[in-house]
Amino acid sequence: MTTIKTQNIKKSYTLGKTLVPALNGIDLEIKKGEFTCIVGPSGSGKTTLLNIIGCLDAPTEGTAILFEKYDVSKLNDKEATKLRRDKIGFIFQTFNLISVLNVYENIEFPLIIQGVSSEERKKRVSALIEEVGLKEFIRHKPEELSGGQRQMIAVARALVTNPELVLADEPTANLDTENGLNILNMMKELNEHHNVTFIFSTHDQRVIDKAKRIIYLEDGKIVRSHN
Repeated sequence: MTTIKTQNIKKSYTLGKTLVPALNGIDLEIKKGEFTCIVGPSGSGKTTLLNIIGCLDAPTEGTAILFEKYDVSKLNDKEATKLRRDKIGFIFQTFNLISVLNVYENIEFPLIIQGVSSEERKKRVSALIEEVGLKEFIRHKPEELSGGQRQMIAVARALVTNPELVLADEPTANLDTENGLNILNMMKELNEHHNVTFIFSTHDQRVIDKAKRIIYLEDGKIVRSHN
């Protein structure tokens, strides 16, 4: 099964009166269960590509088909929101946690939006808190935790909805070596045991070393790719 297939994806942004190209014709296919890194220098289009795959943005030209039936360029706002909510998990380098909620509540929040029953929410959240090693911190607010612990919360929150696809934009950028490796090992284990598709944008060699596939971007184009 193909998780993602893009054809001639182009994306440009308007800066004043200037049209700035971010992606210049991306043809890409990613199968279910891949653990893929997108690498390249700043400005190469990594985050733009992730945003289009994640239905946070739409291409200027071309098509991006998700899960063999959803064309990102044709989704309206409501449809894109539902697809993100139900099938895609996001992990950001800045964590994007809700400061007034504790660990448990941050992880639970996407399930409340989905309308999942309280019993099922408790089951899923408790299992993930155990898995990421935060059981003793469930009532702590994000500001009371280390960067590594906050990123663990972000990972658990991304996975609690049982997504088919997880997109991670520089997920280890703000972490020290030990915490970065802990995060990576946990995501690798989830990829292997649950067949969740992971796509990273990264400069981090630790992430690249664990990838099953590496895609190199330069100037909005794929210049090479290898397993």
